[in-house]
Formats: sequence, C-alpha cells, structure tokens
Amino acid sequence: MTAEETRSILTIALMAAFADGLKDEGERAAVKRIAEALGPEAGFDLPGLYREVLLAKPDLAQVTASLQSQEARQLAYEMAVGVCDADGVQGPAEKAFLGRLAELLALPSAAAGATSARADELAEAAFAPAAATAGVGASVAASTVSGTVMGKSNLSEAEMDKLILNAAVTNAALELLPETIASMAIIPLQIRLVYRIGQAHGYAMDRTHAKDFLATLGVGLTSQYLEQFGRKLLGGMLGGLGGGIGRTVGRQAASSGLTFATTYALGRVAQRYYAAGRTMDTATLKQTFAGLLDEARSLAPRYREQIEQKAGTIDTRSLAALVRQS
Repeated sequence: MTAEETRSILTIALMAAFADGLKDEGERAAVKRIAEALGPEAGFDLPGLYREVLLAKPDLAQVTASLQSQEARQLAYEMAVGVCDADGVQGPAEKAFLGRLAELLALPSAAAGATSARADELAEAAFAPAAATAGVGASVAASTVSGTVMGKSNLSEAEMDKLILNAAVTNAALELLPETIASMAIIPLQIRLVYRIGQAHGYAMDRTHAKDFLATLGVGLTSQYLEQFGRKLLGGMLGGLGGGIGRTVGRQAASSGLTFATTYALGRVAQRYYAAGRTMDTATLKQTFAGLLDEARSLAPRYREQIEQKAGTIDTRSLAALVRQS
C-alpha cells in the first residue's frame, strides 16, 4: 500500500467519525489527541489532516480516487464501517455516508452489505441475554436482576475476577489479529463487560448506560477505534490471515498491552461503581479509573503468553458469538 493510499484511508476514517456530526466535545477532543499521537508514525501531518477534515470537509470522491488497489478500497470501507459502528448501530447519516463511500469505491453491494451487517451484529451482541454456559456465564444467566440485592454481586469474587480477566485477555488478543473485523469486536466486548457487571449487581441495564459509563471515564468509543485501527494501518498489520499472527505479535505488543489495561481497569472500576450502589461521582470515577489503569499497565506483561495463545484460538468468523458468550 502506498503512502498516498494510507493518507486517503485515514482521511476516510476521520470523515466517517464526523459523518454524524460528532457533537460530543469530549469525543472530538479525543479524536484530536489520537491524530496528534499518531502524527509522528504517519509520516505526514495527521493533526493537519484532522483540521482539514473538520473544517474544510474534503470531497469524498477526490479522496477515494487515490485508492487504486482492491485491497486498499476494501480496507477503507471496512475501516469506515468500524468507525461508524464504534458507538453503536449506524444512524441515518452514517448509513448515507457508507452508502456513498461503497458506491465511490465500486464495491459490490453484497460485499459492502455483509461488512456492515457483521459490524451491526457485533454492536447488538453486546446487549444479548446471557447464555447459560459453563463457568461464569452460568452464574450470571442463572440469576435474575429481580432476585439480586442492589449493589451485591451474584458472582463470587473469583468469578468476577475471571470475568474481568477473560475480557481483558480476549481484547488484547484481538488487538494482535490482522483482520479489521477483530478490531471492531473490542469495544462491544468492553460494553458487554460493563453490562454484565451491572446486571450481576442487580441493576437493569439498558442500551445506553454502559456506553455512557465508558464516556464518563473518558474512554472514547470512536476515538478508541480510530487509535486501534490507525496503529495497525501505520504498522502495516491490517489485512487477511496470510500475514499470520507471528508477524504482528512483536510489533503490536504495546497496543495490545494498552487494550488489556483499558479493558481490565474498566472492569475493575465498574465493579466498584456498582458495588457502591452507583454513588461514585464523575471526578471519583475518573480518578479511580486512572489509578487502576496504571496498575493494569504493569499487570499486562504477566499475561503476554496467555494473550498470544488466545489470539491463536480466535475464529474471526464467529466474533459475534464470542461477544455474546463473554
């Protein structure tokens, strides 16, 4: 892939982020920070590109014209779908943007539709009823919200530890995989984790609460996906299975460790929040999350081997099932 194609794909990613207006100032600031952080790796003025997309609004037809290879065109579309689905199932403005993008990229409608459908399925899977499976899943599924004392978990301490650690390891493993769809599953798994912890503590969780909880902590959904995707793209790691996990492990280890830490800290702060009867204020939540994130960063290397082993077992054709069963 050429440098110009990389620049065009990142431009499309940012245009996708702003397709619905991205009115939330916190998320917009987070996207700006990501552009500034990835700037040195990009080899071009990525912060300037962010400003150009936000203010000048480039012509999508001109941006897509530089994508010559089928691989680059498909990758650009998959990336845009991931950005649009990062904060939930696509809205009307995002659907319109993706429809025009697919047309300009000359992608077969069946292929474009399948990509969007897989992303929507992942977003929906975060809120699926808990399956009555073995281990932690069975404990959660066997208990109802009405039968749980508010703030008192129906999971033992060991089961809660397992739930959070499994989510962190799985997300870190997904970060190592070269397929774009693997990155799309990370945020649904984080939302699923908060959703399950809230339910375990007796709270009736709706579709917005878990996402709002992440936003309160400063864990941006669109910006987080942009960072994950951007690092893989700039590192030359995106593509099919042909590259193999071995090619990506060493170069993606730092991002994988950060994803582990973010997911682990998110689970721990959610555990404290719901156990305390949802009484922690925003400042306390953010401070607690920051401290847990530092702890989790130092914890991640201990699970490096487990993360790599997990990456070797994930079937990216069944990611929605993976989210639902988590």
